[in-house]
Amino acid sequence: MANDKMKERIIELLSAALPLVDLESDFLFSELDSLGVTTILMLLSEEYGIVLDAKDATPRNLKNIDAIVRMVEGKLRR
Repeated sequence: MANDKMKERIIELLSAALPLVDLESDFLFSELDSLGVTTILMLLSEEYGIVLDAKDATPRNLKNIDAIVRMVEGKLRR
């Protein structure tokens, strides 16, 4: 199960930065343009002190909020 506190924080960050994106979507990646993807990677890198770059911007990692949480958790474990 995804870390609920982290999930809430990520939703808070992303909804402020990307107000027109439906963060509840199971097809979140398809709703994002390149600026949206870059914004997500940049915000999460800053918030969690992790390195996220273009190779992390996959449909699997950005499929939905739970997938984003798993990606961040994975980076924090390294």
